[in-house]
Amino acid sequence: MNQEISTMTSDFPAVFRLSPLIRITLLSLYVALTVPLPFLAEVTAAPVDPRMLWVGLGLGAVALYGALTERVILDDQGIQVTYAQWVPRFFRSGWSLPWAEVKELKPRTTGQGGLVYYFLSESGKGFLLPMRVAGFAKLVKLVEAKTGIDTRDVRPLAQPWMYLILLGCTLLLLLMDVWTISTAIAHNSP
Repeated sequence: MNQEISTMTSDFPAVFRLSPLIRITLLSLYVALTVPLPFLAEVTAAPVDPRMLWVGLGLGAVALYGALTERVILDDQGIQVTYAQWVPRFFRSGWSLPWAEVKELKPRTTGQGGLVYYFLSESGKGFLLPMRVAGFAKLVKLVEAKTGIDTRDVRPLAQPWMYLILLGCTLLLLLMDVWTISTAIAHNSP
């Protein structure tokens, strides 16, 4: 076991980014849910200008993409959650926690019945363990190597198959969007 831990600590610094499956699924779902809105606003003569909807949708896409730039950095000093430099701090500020400050990893039940984990610092402050990163199992092992906390029971909140199902439903929704948009365009044609 000590051999494994010393080998793992040589992996520092380690950077974990959001899983590509999660990123693609969430961006696709955003597109599927929002792109038909300006077309429908034009066809129904809604009081909202479709150009304003396009601007809002563009801003929303940038905000979502910014949130999806989350990355987790582990080094010899601690763990840190950061976002791309262009993401404003008031939108997503991130956090950092030195290994010496980590008191324990505490499970908490979500409102939907899932289980998330929080790092508790010596001061009692909680920091959510990022669970949607690619390489989550390695991240957890590195945390165990640096803190000595038993992480055998720590599992990601959502399994990849859940995002694959959501991606499949999103692709079906995108097909409906194509039909909706083509119908809206045909309705507006003279």
